[in-house]
Amino acid sequence: MKLTAPVARKSIRLHKDPPNPPAEIYNLHVEDVTGNNIPLAQAKGKNLLLVNTASDCGYTAQYASLEELRARYPHQLLIIGFPSNEFKEQEKADDESILQFCRVNYGVQFPLSKKSNVLKGDGQHPVYRWLTSKGLNGWNDKAPEWNFSKYLLDEKGRLLAYFGPQVDPLSKEICQLIEQ
Repeated sequence: MKLTAPVARKSIRLHKDPPNPPAEIYNLHVEDVTGNNIPLAQAKGKNLLLVNTASDCGYTAQYASLEELRARYPHQLLIIGFPSNEFKEQEKADDESILQFCRVNYGVQFPLSKKSNVLKGDGQHPVYRWLTSKGLNGWNDKAPEWNFSKYLLDEKGRLLAYFGPQVDPLSKEICQLIEQ
């Protein structure tokens, strides 16, 4: 039997007037699945959507929505996926296999990080430490509840919202924030 996330209402945490974060996310970087360094400073002036992903999850089809969102807002948005095996071991593949799976099955062109720990604790990726620490981002301490949880930052690097996995990337809630 394949386990999926419990059925629940959409989980959204939104800060209508986000504070300037005590620590800048633009000082961080991400190593992608091919070993290239992605400085988050390249997202200055754009919205940034950070999503923990998995290839064997009930929400895996959201890769297609994420790619469509990327294509819809090519100059306004940078999406980075963070493959993670922390939720019921639904991302067992190695980095190269993850990249091939995403490209072949969903046409993914947005960057994917090396497989990462996104939950709080030892080994948590620095980007996710920033996203889940009120002392770093200014207001949020919510960790991902499951695969395909999403964090949206504005063009100034301020955390705008957390969206649980039930919220499709093409939802009006996400698109309206990108367009504002």
